[in-house]
Amino acid sequence: MVQTVTRGRTQTLPLEHPRTGPSIFNDQPMKLGLFGSNCSGGLCMTDAPTSYEITWDHTRAIAQKADGLGFEAMVPVARWKGFGGNVNFNGTNFETFTWGAGLAEATEQITIFTTNHVPTVHPIVAANMATTVDHISGGRYGLNIVMGWFTPEMQMFHASQLEHDERYVYGAEWLEFVERLWTAEGEFDVDGKFFQSSRCESEPKPVQSPRPVLINAGNSPAGVEFSAKYVDINFASLDIAAMPDYTAAIKRKAREEYRRAISTMTYGLVVCRDTEDEARRDHQRIVDEGDWPGARNLMSILGIESQSFGDQLERFQERFIAGWGGMPLIGTPEQVVEGFQELSDAGMEGMIMGFLDYHEELDQFGEKVMPLLREAGLRH
Repeated sequence: MVQTVTRGRTQTLPLEHPRTGPSIFNDQPMKLGLFGSNCSGGLCMTDAPTSYEITWDHTRAIAQKADGLGFEAMVPVARWKGFGGNVNFNGTNFETFTWGAGLAEATEQITIFTTNHVPTVHPIVAANMATTVDHISGGRYGLNIVMGWFTPEMQMFHASQLEHDERYVYGAEWLEFVERLWTAEGEFDVDGKFFQSSRCESEPKPVQSPRPVLINAGNSPAGVEFSAKYVDINFASLDIAAMPDYTAAIKRKAREEYRRAISTMTYGLVVCRDTEDEARRDHQRIVDEGDWPGARNLMSILGIESQSFGDQLERFQERFIAGWGGMPLIGTPEQVVEGFQELSDAGMEGMIMGFLDYHEELDQFGEKVMPLLREAGLRH
């Protein structure tokens, strides 16, 4: 319950309960997922050798392995343009709504997310596409909402890029339009700052009620505000020392200002090998053979256009090469589990992962890491 003061007296309001339904809302202490398996390179900007490739057979096989291991989430990267450099990182990719529809049909329990940069798809189109994937999946679908930070990519759609915080104003209006399409019976008009539409309607409604799962990875003040007000899960890219205060603050904001519950998760690269020397050698190879020109392109755009990383950019150079700036877990199965425990202790309720070779490394993860996660009480 939340207490508010109205005309000098205290009023107790009900707190919106956490969502239930798809697997991303299950009771696993440490939820697991895959991130970026729809794009070339995944989370690794490198020429290091791998069997990972962007073909549909390979993509489906990766998703089915994660599904069989009981993972909770498949989260793609929405990309329309690569980052140049030596490998044109993420430049070859599957569009996420179509990708999500295919994987929804090919899997059984995992929650399938699509990722959408809000300036690239009109709310009427996005609402119906999302509903379609939700029906195909039987109600285990979620939408990852991104504001559209990559200016060269946004220029493929329109000439101008909104100022950082204004993108979240646009995103809020976009999402409220989509949510109304998901829930309103009959026709309605929209007359907003960014959208004006007449006699809007959308049928059928999503399987999930009142709406599909929503996630967002904004960590700037405007991003935190948006997540606290609208979404179910916020993904944070932070040093582990900053995680406890961050998770406590965003949950408090959601609870006290919006009477909502929100979860926090993180993402990063996992390099797990039988010995620590092997793991550190393979991680170093990713870095040594990294696409440094592409990384500089990415970091330049982030430094200019995004406030989610801020002054951390310079010391995150290697983490962009090996993990898209996320939290790396490197070492033996035991050390990787220790890393998951640290994340859990810091308030993170899950992690979506990248691997240099998703398909092959998932076998080792299932065989050697999952049992240790259960022993540690992080999975059951």
